[in-house]
Amino acid sequence: MQAKDIMTRIVVIVPPESNVEYAARMMKEHDIGLLPVGERDNIVGTITDRDITIRVTAEGKDPRHTEIHEVMSPKSFYCFNDHDVEDACLMMEEKHVRRLLVFDRTHTLVGILSLDDVAVRTTKEKLTGYVLSKIARTT
Repeated sequence: MQAKDIMTRIVVIVPPESNVEYAARMMKEHDIGLLPVGERDNIVGTITDRDITIRVTAEGKDPRHTEIHEVMSPKSFYCFNDHDVEDACLMMEEKHVRRLLVFDRTHTLVGILSLDDVAVRTTKEKLTGYVLSKIARTT
């Protein structure tokens, strides 16, 4: 099974100059916890619900006046849509992340693969549990 078979295909991308309040609204509206930052063919980072909590709320910053690029994670972890799901999970374990951006071979963003996708859309419960246990111990 490949990443493209189970990834989430609807991807909401936010511009780096947008404010954090906009990112939070997009997360709420689409019931997601990670947004790629940039454009479909030029991703410059990601912002997560945890980034907002730690880097905005806990720091007392105003989300209406804080731009996404100020608090995003500039490093993004990814796989390609033709990667095997098991390999993608091992990459999540290695990078200590629960989600990977998914690109096609032309480097266009085509989806997001999460441990939730693996757990719900495959029969790889043991792999999902193993990866989650490894990530949970190190984060």
